[in-house]
Amino acid sequence: MSDHHPAHDPHDHDDHHGHEHGHTHGPGGHVHAPASFGRAFAIGIGLNLVYVVAEAFYGVMAHSVALLADAGHNLGDVLGLAAAWAASILAARQPSERFTYGLGRSSVLAALGNAVVLLLITGGIGWEALRRLAEPHPASGITIIVVAAIGILVNGGTALLFMKGRKGDLNIRGAFLHMAADALVAAGVVVTGILIISTGWLWLDPVIGLIISAVIVASTWSLLREALQLSLDAVPLGIDRAEVDHYLHGLPGITEVHDLHIWALSTTESALTAHLVGLEQIDGAVLLPHVSAELKRRFGIGHATLQIETVETALRCGLRPDHVV
Repeated sequence: MSDHHPAHDPHDHDDHHGHEHGHTHGPGGHVHAPASFGRAFAIGIGLNLVYVVAEAFYGVMAHSVALLADAGHNLGDVLGLAAAWAASILAARQPSERFTYGLGRSSVLAALGNAVVLLLITGGIGWEALRRLAEPHPASGITIIVVAAIGILVNGGTALLFMKGRKGDLNIRGAFLHMAADALVAAGVVVTGILIISTGWLWLDPVIGLIISAVIVASTWSLLREALQLSLDAVPLGIDRAEVDHYLHGLPGITEVHDLHIWALSTTESALTAHLVGLEQIDGAVLLPHVSAELKRRFGIGHATLQIETVETALRCGLRPDHVV
């Protein structure tokens, strides 16, 4: 639905605003999975919390630093899942007088926090692996294998719950990567247990731990970078600002576009504002509904606010220079 109305402007000219709100595309223009992952979060948190307790218990019983470290890692994941779930609930809340865009940005913050926590925990595991490389400790290989194998099932199954939404929602992607990384860690621990039993080489445990840590860092870095960029109002990945600018410049009667901004309202929604300049007065009631619909269809931008100016009034617009925000 589009609505267009005249409003007062500090430059004393007529302007029109076009608004198009949609929830079918993510910041990158992709159709995303259903917004509600409440059941997936509840199952994932419940399973992982039980597993953390069991892993810590058997880690103590088996004198396994690897299992204890992984239990700490999984506890961090439980907290990360809880934060992501809370953010998905907050993102669904309606706008208020104070939060006029709603709380959708909390999903970006949760994705950012998820990435930071995962990297910090991975750094801790890496440090422990280096310490154990210098001073190998004997451990019960059978217990390590059994407990870690259960971890593959728990973490891998939880990751599958979020697989459908990982491409359209950065917050869900963070939860998916967290669980997938845990399954990878558990698989590495299983391999370690098998090799320790068959060879007696205790140094294999920290070496494999370091390799797994490197893989996790590599897979998480893009999540951290994208979440940080979105939190700083960068143009969402998948939306080409130059292409949007080219499309707006090609509109009939439009000679200039300025004050063009594109940013993420959440991990699934994008917004745009722009001033469109025409040689003569343009009928916004005809142009703006079409432009709003096309911005949504072509670029996945569901919240567009457009202002139309004449060449004369554009010269007096304080937002015309590119360096002015």
